[in-house]
Amino acid sequence: MENVYILGGMRSHIGLKNGIFKNVQPEDLAADLLKELIKKYQLDTIDQIIGGNAVGTGGNITRLMALKAGISEEVPAFTIDMQCSSACMSIDVAFAKIQSGQCDLIIAGGMESSSLQPLRSYVKNDSRYSDGHAQYMVAQFSPNENSDLAMLEGAQRVIQKEKITKAELDFWSLESHAHAKAAKNQNQLADVILPLYGSTKDEGIREHMSQKLLDRLPLLLGENTLITAGNSCLINDGAAFIVLASEKFLKKKGRAPLAQIMHTCSIGTNPLYSPLSAMKAVDKLLTSAHLKYNDIANFEFNEAFAVIDVLFERVYPKLVDRYNILGGALAYGHPYGASGGIIMLHLLKALEYTKGLYGVCSIAGAGGLGSAILIKRMKA
Repeated sequence: MENVYILGGMRSHIGLKNGIFKNVQPEDLAADLLKELIKKYQLDTIDQIIGGNAVGTGGNITRLMALKAGISEEVPAFTIDMQCSSACMSIDVAFAKIQSGQCDLIIAGGMESSSLQPLRSYVKNDSRYSDGHAQYMVAQFSPNENSDLAMLEGAQRVIQKEKITKAELDFWSLESHAHAKAAKNQNQLADVILPLYGSTKDEGIREHMSQKLLDRLPLLLGENTLITAGNSCLINDGAAFIVLASEKFLKKKGRAPLAQIMHTCSIGTNPLYSPLSAMKAVDKLLTSAHLKYNDIANFEFNEAFAVIDVLFERVYPKLVDRYNILGGALAYGHPYGASGGIIMLHLLKALEYTKGLYGVCSIAGAGGLGSAILIKRMKA
């Protein structure tokens, strides 16, 4: 088995829906990022490109991105749709291909444009056409549910099941924005963010997030619920890619990696309670790696909902100072197909700043799927 390393990576700024990237096709945004990534790491040979995408126009958008970036048509590229977990799974597949000896260098990550998300329709001979879903924007994730609000409803079910309070949710909304604001003001992510199409900042970070603002936000699912725009992620555009390499490649090129990928994990859970899969994926990951939560220096969870943070805090209250230390998706946003790449980049930076050894990123996906990755920082 080949050892697999992360040479580096980059992401775009994260835009709000109909914000800075409202007219930019996701494959164009990602292609421009890819060109700069290749230049930055002087990549003269690429074995494959793997990209995640959840709500794009369909087809093999990663291949289209690669061709628009001017990559040789001989380099294969393919797209993974695992919804929120798409980029994380792209990195997972790249890891497996290099570990098995099939490839030496793969660029993996993802791209998304909620601004250009198409409105789809079922054909008339599909039973869902007559069930009130002739047109839709959100795919069906469970045989027991077909709703454009499926993810919000899943988070609300977890809130009710676990008896989570508004105060717990509010704490993490405020925490996420405070950490993200500090990271921005201290330029902690500057060297992994590429300004594109005139972008200058991550649009989702609310400089003046406060309890007063959280208390004013309307309930998205109506009376006797707790989901708001403050404790759930916004809708976003963005792209993020990671360069993965074999030990053979690194020795041949004389390159020094940032980290080694040690283990990956995917898990399935009840699709009606999908936020639960984030921690369950890490449970399985660490068991297979013979490690405990306390062995991990930094955690990056994709906090699509504050409920995910609350669940972590309840079980590991003494480890919250290791959790999403640069802020999370409640502040930055969640460009679905790219988010796995974004949290991996943030994890690498967190380990750099804390000088930690092991780091874990995890993401819960629609349909009750979870993906997690364990990395080991290479000491300078």
